[in-house]
Amino acid sequence: MTQADNHEDGRTRIAAAFQIAAQTQTAALMPYFTLGYPDRNASLAVIEAIAPYSDLLELGVPFSDPLADGPTIQHSAQIALEKGTTTAVCLDIVRELRRRGIQTPIMLMGYTNPVLAYGQEKYVRDAAAAGVDGFIIPDLPPEEAVELETLAQKAGLALIHFLAPTSSPARIANVTARASGFIYLVSLTGVTGARTAVQADLADFVARVRPQATVPLAVGFGISAPEQAANVGHLADRVIVGSALINAVNQSNNKSAAAAQFVRTLQLSLKKAD
Repeated sequence: MTQADNHEDGRTRIAAAFQIAAQTQTAALMPYFTLGYPDRNASLAVIEAIAPYSDLLELGVPFSDPLADGPTIQHSAQIALEKGTTTAVCLDIVRELRRRGIQTPIMLMGYTNPVLAYGQEKYVRDAAAAGVDGFIIPDLPPEEAVELETLAQKAGLALIHFLAPTSSPARIANVTARASGFIYLVSLTGVTGARTAVQADLADFVARVRPQATVPLAVGFGISAPEQAANVGHLADRVIVGSALINAVNQSNNKSAAAAQFVRTLQLSLKKAD
């Protein structure tokens, strides 16, 4: 299924996912998983298994120097690269997921260098054709994102911008004014990775951004347990979990079943009380 096939652009599909989730959940759930980890077929199986319990999917394009990622995701990216997971292979995996009937919106998470090496225009065109709905590029600041942002807009895809607890009022104003899809709020300073607690000042951070935002707010970095997901779900519109999912997969011989069980438990933690 491509963007052309479903007669909707990626931004429309992302918005619809939030609206559908809001009917029964405090927030939408977007798990992260590295494409090609631990190999192509295993990643396909894991993603296919978690899709029914996910409102959106954040799928990682492995890169050799993932500055924003902690050791768990770094390791998964390194293994995927060793297995030959190129950008082209990642797009092919997305195409295969769509062929298998996965309709969950897909955000492609990667870094700037692979996008530039592939070619920005070709990257956007091929991603849209594969069935991608938007891009998350943590090392691409808004000031340097104009070209990719324009290409994504023309293709109907979202380019997600980040805000951190240290973001200045000027940065918050800039990002909220140009945001599409949603805004990714980094819940802490540092890299990704499972933490035992959510930052105490997260509510204040969300409250600083919320009045200016015209798109939903997603919170990621450090969320590892259902209780944390539930707490964040009462503050934000989307909860992102990555390292903890990969850890769950690593600890089981039946990787797809473990992944499905973990994500289903997270989703249940976000259910509204009857």
